[in-house]
Amino acid sequence: MSKLIISGNPLPNMPWEDRPEGQRTPLWRCSKNPIIPRDLLPTSNSIFNSAVVPFGEGFAGVFRCDDTNRRMVLHVGFSKDGVNWNINEEPLRFECDNKEIGEWVYGYDPRVCFIEDRYYVTWCNGYHGPTIGIAWTKDFKTFHQLENAFLPYNRNGVLFPEKINGNFAMLSRPSDTGHTPFGDIFYSESPDMEFWGRHRHVMAPAAFELSAWQCMKIGAGPVPVKTSEGWLLFYHGVLRSCNGYVYAFGSALLDLEQPWKATHRSGPYLISPQTPYECMGDVPNVCFPCAEVHDPETGRIAVYYGCADTVTGLAFGYIPEIVEWTKKNSII
Repeated sequence: MSKLIISGNPLPNMPWEDRPEGQRTPLWRCSKNPIIPRDLLPTSNSIFNSAVVPFGEGFAGVFRCDDTNRRMVLHVGFSKDGVNWNINEEPLRFECDNKEIGEWVYGYDPRVCFIEDRYYVTWCNGYHGPTIGIAWTKDFKTFHQLENAFLPYNRNGVLFPEKINGNFAMLSRPSDTGHTPFGDIFYSESPDMEFWGRHRHVMAPAAFELSAWQCMKIGAGPVPVKTSEGWLLFYHGVLRSCNGYVYAFGSALLDLEQPWKATHRSGPYLISPQTPYECMGDVPNVCFPCAEVHDPETGRIAVYYGCADTVTGLAFGYIPEIVEWTKKNSII
């Protein structure tokens, strides 16, 4: 079997812990979890579902920091090692030429994706309901807000790190105004990061008898990782149990040239709520992935995920192992 080719720039300083002895799962939790506590800021009620990227000699991120008014706001943070974070106390405020679009209502669950020469931020933006906001930055100091990508209602906007068929490409999850009781992943393209079309269906929730953890709704997680076997996508799934909603996450492989076509999709989950910090919090039983950093030379990957809508966790793995595990345990 040929060696898996992984795209990306070398990242020898990425956060990492070796697999614990006796651990057999493709992902294992950081021993320092939760790496970001809920009260890191004087005004934060919780810090979770946030985005991290390599930046300079370390890392930068856009963080969901719900404040003690329980307002959903975004903050910028920096770290030398990807584990210990300094998060700005002042909320992120976007620069926008259009006052109507730029009027801040709320923002949550950001992702950050580097494309060509800048970092793009996508987040769930309040505009007559939840939709996908887009902005770009080059220095994590000034953020230029663009037009919203879609009509309300939409969540989980995740960009691909390179153009597809000459266009920008994004995954999203159309929704409604509340705790959406449904949810499929869709794919869209744009020539200019403003007008979005060529919408294609990617995946629906799985049948209960095939994979119960993802039978209610699903949504894209971190920016997909390009490999020679396809785009590796981590995605969350939701089960409605007798005791409420349970969020876990698994993995899928998308076709390289037609990313709206899933070639493999894991039946088992990779991470589910099992530890106290994942099971107890403002929203119990939630593991929600939003970011990853990886080193293509070693195949190492670190996945950042929200825990119980309260704190931030980190998990480690090897991309080749995860790809093979996804193929072996695929339900499609």
